[in-house]
Amino acid sequence: MASAMTGMNPLLLVPEMLLFAGGLVALLGGSFLPRTRQWVTRVVALIVLAGAAATAVVIGTKGAQWAFDGTFAIDSATTVTRVVVALATLLVVGIAADEVADSPRESETYALLLFSATGACLLGGATDLMVLVVGFLLASIPIYGLIGMAGGARSAEAAMKAYLMGALFGILLLLGVTMLYGLSGTTGYIDLAQRLAAVSAGAMVAGVVAVAAGLLFEAGGVPGHFWIPDAVEGTSATAATFLTTVPKVGALVALYRLLEALPPDRAWALLVAVLAVTGMTVGNLAAFWQDDPRRLLGWSTVSQVGYLLVAVVVVRGSDLALPALLVYLAGYAVTNVAAFAVTAALPERRDLTSYRGLSSSHPWLAGALVVALLGLVGTPPTAVFVGKLTVASAAWDGGHAWLVIVLLVNTVLSLFYYLRWLAPAFRPSAGGAADPGPWSARTAVVSAVLTVALGVGGGVLWQLVDGPMLPM
Repeated sequence: MASAMTGMNPLLLVPEMLLFAGGLVALLGGSFLPRTRQWVTRVVALIVLAGAAATAVVIGTKGAQWAFDGTFAIDSATTVTRVVVALATLLVVGIAADEVADSPRESETYALLLFSATGACLLGGATDLMVLVVGFLLASIPIYGLIGMAGGARSAEAAMKAYLMGALFGILLLLGVTMLYGLSGTTGYIDLAQRLAAVSAGAMVAGVVAVAAGLLFEAGGVPGHFWIPDAVEGTSATAATFLTTVPKVGALVALYRLLEALPPDRAWALLVAVLAVTGMTVGNLAAFWQDDPRRLLGWSTVSQVGYLLVAVVVVRGSDLALPALLVYLAGYAVTNVAAFAVTAALPERRDLTSYRGLSSSHPWLAGALVVALLGLVGTPPTAVFVGKLTVASAAWDGGHAWLVIVLLVNTVLSLFYYLRWLAPAFRPSAGGAADPGPWSARTAVVSAVLTVALGVGGGVLWQLVDGPMLPM
């Protein structure tokens, strides 16, 4: 194992290098392009994202490996994180094509998306606390700029809340990393379990909880969720879609890796189970009363983190945990993008009742909305249904049957507020309907088709993600 971890192997990080270099090209290139030719940076972003996903698959087919002296793992979890992050960001660029085309901030938007996507990929493969910190900062700092670039008082307020919460939870994460290093004398996951097993339980638990809090801010889960609804409501659809989708993928895989690297004889499962139940319940109860569709989706994403954490609860209790988490993350990403893309295509409709008549005026968008919202509920044959089913199976296999019941109850509860949005779409329209944004509408339909395709091909998807994770 030690010899396998020796060496830098920088070529194993080609996907991250492509994303970061693409961000630099978009940022610098945009400074020299006239406003009417900023679309060139959009093409650069699309090429880079497709290239990052393709190189991730190629590297992943060569088997599990270490990079940078054991500080970064190349395994199934990293490969899935890279592919999902790249493809989800590619879909977000499709939404941005309507919102920021020929605007003064077009190239900066693509640059920030690519920088944050790089951080999400680093989070997914980090096996060292210092790499984890770099991934956290790179994933979160561009998001503050994305939120603020929407303009207006609500955007400024949302950016300020996100920044302050990010600063607070970033400090907590750094404090936790410092405590774990002080206790163990190492930042590498491979040595953490052995060295932390002999230290004070109280100090170790405090350090781990602080690091986990930082990752949950990145994922938008309880207790780091307070900024999500305000940010989603106050910013552009591009930023809202990205911040509720992409960082979540890297952060939850990072949390899974961290808990796997810790001593097994602690009550980590109970702690994560409490966070999962709280997230599911708080997100669903808060979403009940929302009239703004984006704010509803903001609370919905908080509840989805709760469902996803169920797989993390059984990180040591079931062999189904990791593939279930990865399947759910892939399904959630395309489904969440589909829902937000519908709101981006119809930006003037900021109330649930304003969707009246959507099925007659824009039947394809109405179909995408039905697939997306029933998908978020977990209705077959969508991808999130496969994700919830496999996550529940993992929890049952790991001896947490009660958690499966809580998941099912919350799933039924969530149906109410998603139907509040769907019902007006199938009622007669009260007036004329504006044309939807063409690129956002196409993105919504494509994402909805992917949601169904991943659900129907759930067995194939499971086989693709069911690979080994490098042992800690």
